[in-house]
Amino acid sequence: MENTGQNKTEAISHLFQMEFSKMVAVISKLLGLDYIQIAEDIVSDTFLKATETWRNKGRPPNPTAWLYFVAKQKTIYYLRRNKLFDKKVIPQLIKIQINSVELSDLDFSTENIKDSQLQMMFAICSPAIASEAQISLALRILCGFGIDEISEAFLTKKETINKRLFRAKEKLRVENIKMELPVYFEIDKRLENVLHIIYLLFNEGYYSTTSTTTLRKEFCWEALRLALLLLESPITNRPKTKALIALICFHASRFEARESATSDCVLYDHQNENLWNKDLIEKGTYFLDQSAEGSEITSYHVEAGIAFWHCHKEDTVEKRESILKLYDLLLKINYSPSVALNRTYALYKAKGREAALLEMSKMHFPNNHFYYVLLGELYAGCDKNIARQHFEKAIELARTKNDKIIIQNKINSL
Repeated sequence: MENTGQNKTEAISHLFQMEFSKMVAVISKLLGLDYIQIAEDIVSDTFLKATETWRNKGRPPNPTAWLYFVAKQKTIYYLRRNKLFDKKVIPQLIKIQINSVELSDLDFSTENIKDSQLQMMFAICSPAIASEAQISLALRILCGFGIDEISEAFLTKKETINKRLFRAKEKLRVENIKMELPVYFEIDKRLENVLHIIYLLFNEGYYSTTSTTTLRKEFCWEALRLALLLLESPITNRPKTKALIALICFHASRFEARESATSDCVLYDHQNENLWNKDLIEKGTYFLDQSAEGSEITSYHVEAGIAFWHCHKEDTVEKRESILKLYDLLLKINYSPSVALNRTYALYKAKGREAALLEMSKMHFPNNHFYYVLLGELYAGCDKNIARQHFEKAIELARTKNDKIIIQNKINSL
């Protein structure tokens, strides 16, 4: 009996993850973003009722349809009973509309869910909201993660996450942000912001700098789902969207090989190629080819190209030189210390240690542990004492347990 109860709980949790964001988006589209918290409360109450009802009466034949129907009822009940709408601050026209709302106005059709989620994505990724708050809001509203999960992911107190979400929702209200797709002449700028948030969400899952777990696959899969959702509309189905999808697919293809049985991170050179997901590599290759349309080359295109070569384990001259050229291009498009260090490592692989050390002499990132890891790697083959010093400095600066373990293993291998 205990296992049965556990299975039911897990089934409802899975449904919550799948349906929460859809239901909040549809209800928010009807009520407006001023009432996004009410939409969340309605959906949460719906799942609470599902937990209680299904425990006593069993799971219905179509759980999703049951959830949608109950959410509709709760929404209409809220609108009709809540005295908030009798206050003078609510325009008369809106009061009339609210009082005449029927169940049929809440459209949970597949098409309307997609449209609502797409519009919600652009609302949440508005430039008016700080990037850190956008990610938290995206995890909550677009991906259906609970406050506990988000606070754990960022090693932050729940109160901090709640305040962050509250401020972000206030921004939506104060800035009068609507659930709608941008007009055509604004789409490129706004889409860039949406893609950036999805990219940051994927990065937080693929290499977490805030969580005790380096790889959080659920974040990565949600990022891929949101990116694929952008293909549903002609105005967001762009080459750069496909380039980002290709990038995510290539990295995600190596998930199983990237973790050991003890959940330790397995570095690229030690990964078992047989564990790579060939379907995802093929999907990534397809979207990378599709992204070549048009004349724009974004950082997503270049990073996807680099990730493509890393999906070929054989170490060839062509691979090394191609990766180096791509990093040269990426430096011009989107310079960062991370890109500069990765480019130097690619230079080391293609041209040798001396060329890489010469390049490192032009850089100084004293607070970046990857800087010292790379110096340690470069000196490991010629001066183990200097290599050890750099690795030890890297351990001091490393923020995650897994990074410290990896660096300690490098010291041990000296």
